[in-house]
Amino acid sequence: MIRERRKRAAAAGPGWEAQFATNHLGHFALTHRLWPLLRGRSRVISVSSAGHHASPIRWNDVQFAQSYDKWLAYGQSKTANALFALHVDRVGRGEGIRAFSLHPGKIFTPLQRHLAQEEMVAAGWLDATGAPADPTFKTPAQGAATAVWAATSPRLEELGGLYCEDCDVASVAHEATFVGARPYAVDPSEAERLWMLSCEIAGFAPHATRS
Repeated sequence: MIRERRKRAAAAGPGWEAQFATNHLGHFALTHRLWPLLRGRSRVISVSSAGHHASPIRWNDVQFAQSYDKWLAYGQSKTANALFALHVDRVGRGEGIRAFSLHPGKIFTPLQRHLAQEEMVAAGWLDATGAPADPTFKTPAQGAATAVWAATSPRLEELGGLYCEDCDVASVAHEATFVGARPYAVDPSEAERLWMLSCEIAGFAPHATRS
């Protein structure tokens, strides 16, 4: 397990946890590179997940060097997606750049190939025959709806930095119910701290977006 984790991290970057690198740092770097093209009138849409309820940013061990749990790592990366949108909106709104994060819903996609069928049965996603068993799962088209809504809805004009779900702005969830946004995922101080850390890791000056 440790050897495999190190192999995945090495493929992503020097000591980087792979889910954090793939789900957050890649999007962070791309947005920095595209910043001059986004100025004027644009929306940056960050696909987070209700999975962010599983973990805040683990400031004492962001890269999971001490111990590894794939679901905590996934949760942290999805918290990062929400915080990223929050801070993009904060630094970009003066240049006409707004940002939103969202939970698309539970969807069966090729990502499930990385999970054992037994694990999905135990979670109640599949029945013993391997057929879908959870009626709350969405189709891919339904799962895309909130991202499209966040990118285009006139209801969101003059707004930004919000976490959305089911084609609406989500409420703040003070318990881990996997509905709504956890307070740590919509905390401006957490967002700024993550932004500074991400700049350091990815090799960007903190205000590189201004160039």
